[in-house]
Amino acid sequence: MKPVVTILAVNTGSSSIKFSLYESGRKEELLFSGSLTRIGLPDGRFSVMDAEGRYLDSVRVEAADHEAACQHVFSWVMNHGPGIPDAVGHRVVHGGPRHTAPEMVTPELLDSVADLIPYAPEHLPQALNAIRYAASELPGVFQVACFDTAFHSTMPPVARICPIPEEYRREGVQRYGFHGLSYDYIVSELQSQGDRFARKGRVILAHLGHGASMAAVLDGRSVETTMGFSPAGGLVMSTRTGDLDPGVVLFLLQQGHLDVDGLRNMVNKQSGLLGVSGLSADMRDLLDAEKSNESAKLAVELFCYSARKHIGALAAALGGLDMILFTGGIGIHSPEIRGRICLGLGFLGVNVDEGKNRSRSGTISTDTSQVVVKVMETNEEVMIVRQTRSVLEKD
Repeated sequence: MKPVVTILAVNTGSSSIKFSLYESGRKEELLFSGSLTRIGLPDGRFSVMDAEGRYLDSVRVEAADHEAACQHVFSWVMNHGPGIPDAVGHRVVHGGPRHTAPEMVTPELLDSVADLIPYAPEHLPQALNAIRYAASELPGVFQVACFDTAFHSTMPPVARICPIPEEYRREGVQRYGFHGLSYDYIVSELQSQGDRFARKGRVILAHLGHGASMAAVLDGRSVETTMGFSPAGGLVMSTRTGDLDPGVVLFLLQQGHLDVDGLRNMVNKQSGLLGVSGLSADMRDLLDAEKSNESAKLAVELFCYSARKHIGALAAALGGLDMILFTGGIGIHSPEIRGRICLGLGFLGVNVDEGKNRSRSGTISTDTSQVVVKVMETNEEVMIVRQTRSVLEKD
């Protein structure tokens, strides 16, 4: 019988912090989960819910920066939790070429991750800040870094390489892939359910949310993915470009339209659904507006077209297709988008049942569909807890 330990999962984003406290024993039991949103912006909100979804706290909070946000979050956890957690696990977006599994936080690890900040400047400084803040507020508590890129470390060399001179590739410029904690959770859940394709099959996992990516999973291992060196590549996303001709980048720089900071802002925060529609980055707003707004309609069509195109490419990388699984905010909550994506995939043997598609979970393909299509909630925080527990037991 495994001893029960409490593990705090911390998931830092560019303008938010999500956190969950679990008791980890034979399985994970959620105690509470919460978030602090719009860090550095007005109208931020701090909210916490218990395991049954009842609010324990919900207040407006204007956190000027991530340090202020961490102070609010950790103070609440210490004042309202069952005591000091046994361990804290952190989602770290980029592990670079050296970090391909969860690791105990050490000064050497922090220095190594700090060296990777140029790889993911939108995410790594915030994660490092949370780790350091936890170390100061919870001295001696075991901490683990859980890398979002680790799941894709099984990709073959041909899928990882960037076709640029070796001198730059030696600097770590390669395709890494992201949303690894989400994909790891989905694969482990499918396997625990005894799904026949989870251990032996050709599966495309589609994490469609504000950030969106897909992974080609062969016999339970990642062999290809849509995001590359950074989370800005691949699919068209809410505010990120997705794949972009490098000639466009050169043109904008050469013509003086944008400098490096302006280009980073455009690629990550001004493009995608927002850039095409000129209206909103939220798919719900665009679906509501598309009948009367041509730009909104075009943005939705582009998102679905991009998804179908990448599914075709990933199916080619897999040598065929047995299953597509949708997750993420859009993947779970938008049957309209799932239906539109799948409507153009009949040539692969994909056939979705309209009635089943209105469900938020389970199988939504017809009984005669050659490819199984599923919907499943992901849980990155549970995966952080599991990986943290695994490292804690090895220590």
